[in-house]
Amino acid sequence: MIPEVEVYAVSQHICMSAHKARRVIDQIRGRPYDETLMILELMPYRACYPIFKLVYSAAANATHNMGFNKTALIISQAEVNEGTTVKKLKPRARGRSYPIKRPTCHINIVLQDISKDKNFYIWFKYKRGWVYKEKYIDIRDKYDYKLYTILTRGKMIWTNSGVIWDKK
Repeated sequence: MIPEVEVYAVSQHICMSAHKARRVIDQIRGRPYDETLMILELMPYRACYPIFKLVYSAAANATHNMGFNKTALIISQAEVNEGTTVKKLKPRARGRSYPIKRPTCHINIVLQDISKDKNFYIWFKYKRGWVYKEKYIDIRDKYDYKLYTILTRGKMIWTNSGVIWDKK
């Protein structure tokens, strides 16, 4: 059962191998929506475009159906399953034929609104299977932290001593 803070989108029978799609999905799992779109636009893989369209569709579902804000969405779950294999025969010389197999895959994306639910779960794939980790973040704290890092340019300011310390 999906709680009222989650929205999903499903794409079926995408003409590519599930292994190639998983390579891209593993990079975006657990990331915010806006960061995910930037990653998918800049990655050089063919699997990025259908996944980009699916994430964009899931965000459109979230804003239209549930009234969520796009800036508060994260990808809490993303999975790729193998679909059917389209089998064809290619005619060759001397009346022979070679089989051609076109694998397909199904992709499921679940977006979660973290502004409404302070305790949210992110699904990770480990060696033994899928597990989730509970994370706590408030959306205002996230934007305060981003604004702080932009203003200080990656430097940490200690308020007690007034010393500026560089991360590097």
